Amino acid sequence: MSEAPINRPEDVVVKFAAAWNHRDPDALAALFDDDAEFVNVTGLWWHTRDEIRSAHAYGLTRIFKDSRLRATDVRVKRLSEEIAVVHARMTLTGQTSVGEITAPRPRSNVMSWVVHQKPAGWVLRLRPTTPTSSPEGKQTSLMIVADYGRSAIATSTDSASCGHRPVRPAHHK
Repeated sequence: MSEAPINRPEDVVVKFAAAWNHRDPDALAALFDDDAEFVNVTGLWWHTRDEIRSAHAYGLTRIFKDSRLRATDVRVKRLSEEIAVVHARMTLTGQTSVGEITAPRPRSNVMSWVVHQKPAGWVLRLRPTTPTSSPEGKQTSLMIVADYGRSAIATSTDSASCGHRPVRPAHHK
């Protein structure tokens, strides 16, 4: 995949989905700062580009090997000339069967990205996920704060269940 610079904050959505759909954890990780944060839909939390790459290398070859990720309704909120929050409704189809779930249904969530501009283009600093509902149909919650010197950025949703503590999966040693 091409490593062309990201010229607009909303382009992170296109690049992220393309890397996912090409099963390219290197291209996906290249979208992030070295010390970026990533929280997935289950609350797993990775703290560096290398951890993000490792987690996606595992997931894209096992759990999501036949999946497709599609973005709709992309919105950008500029917080400054160099910082923006990008939200996109994402739909995932084709997840691999896991345990008792023999035919995973398509799922939809709102992905959020905190991006900042560098001389070479926009890069991801923080990527929390805000699920629209859990498998049980309950709303979930996530609160992340990224500190950019004098300004702090927070994203959240209503009620509880995502978890707020760092978790490292056993397969990422």
